[in-house]
Amino acid sequence: MDSHIWFSPSSSTSIVLAMVLALTLTFVHSLTLRSDTEALQALRRSIDPNMIPPSSYISSWDFSADPCDSTGAKFLGILCSNPGDNSTNRIISIELDSAGYDGFLTQNIGNLTELTSLDLSRNQFRGPLPDTLKNLKKLTQISLSGNFFTGGIAGWINGLRNVESIDLSENLLSGPIPPRISELRRLTHISFSNNEFSGRIPDINGLWKLQTLDLGSNMFVGNLPKLPTKLRSLTLSHNQLSGHITSLGSLKELRYIDLSDNKFTGSITRSILSLPELNQLNVSFNQLASIEVNTHLGSGSPLQVLNAQRNRLQGHLPVSLVNFENLQEINLAYNGLTGRVPVAYGQRLGRPWKSLILDDNFLSGRIPRQFNSSALRISGSLANNCLSCPVTIPICGGGQRPASACIGEIGNH
Repeated sequence: MDSHIWFSPSSSTSIVLAMVLALTLTFVHSLTLRSDTEALQALRRSIDPNMIPPSSYISSWDFSADPCDSTGAKFLGILCSNPGDNSTNRIISIELDSAGYDGFLTQNIGNLTELTSLDLSRNQFRGPLPDTLKNLKKLTQISLSGNFFTGGIAGWINGLRNVESIDLSENLLSGPIPPRISELRRLTHISFSNNEFSGRIPDINGLWKLQTLDLGSNMFVGNLPKLPTKLRSLTLSHNQLSGHITSLGSLKELRYIDLSDNKFTGSITRSILSLPELNQLNVSFNQLASIEVNTHLGSGSPLQVLNAQRNRLQGHLPVSLVNFENLQEINLAYNGLTGRVPVAYGQRLGRPWKSLILDDNFLSGRIPRQFNSSALRISGSLANNCLSCPVTIPICGGGQRPASACIGEIGNH
């Protein structure tokens, strides 16, 4: 009897196919670097399974397949590198949907060293941000906004040497902004608003590419920091900042300024009002004492919105506001302004002024005749002043101060 074992042609074919399939599966499962896959698995495990909706991105993460070799509706929110030399693929982007995920950001996130974009915004992630984030040297964009992250950022933020945009807004983060943030010289966008950051804002004039800075609704104290000259949008509202704001007059590319609800003092200077690109200025709810406008300001200015309500402004209404050809909304309410409403203001009503709010000052005398027009298309208020302003005129609705209050207050102002 022949001791050899013979296979039929069909059996041989089956064995060869099985070997090829085994090799293929081995290759498939090695497409993504193991530590990258493990980081994704750790992220998924950190999320409460009851908070993963069936149609969400995370629900599509099926680890029986390779993350970087998945097609169709698997591993949504994940992008991989595509090396041409058959080397191991790497995760380069995680951009989750806003599905309400409730979980933590684990230490394993630091193993994704090829990551360029991380977006977990508008979910319910919580807990401290791991220091291993500093390992993400290639990260250019990070958005963790709209979560419940806590703790500080000093342990990891300086490691993001290539980051261009950081959005940590609407969390529960606290502590200071580390001065070394000024070393992240590729930054163009910083948003840390609606957190619990505190201390002084460090000088960041070294961030020469920065265009947007939003630190609103925190607990910062002290004076304005040194800011980069290319800044276009500045939001520092709802803090406890103090001192003068004069230095902003040197930032010639500013388009938007919001310093509302702080403790700033001094003047709204000519240099600020004459910024060549400025479109909106909000310095309301501060302690500013004067607004400097002269006859040379305004012509060609793009300024559309001026809000300086609830300060300590003294003196007369600045006549030269009429020279700002694009100005549409003016709010100087709740100050200590006195004197008459300039006749020139009447000529700007609706052309182009759309809103004029001057209530709760100590303005006196008759209002310009244009305010009486039934065709007037402007919102606003002159209430609670000392004006001769019939309540039948809509903009005068609410009445005026009693004469006794006006005599004393006008004398003091």
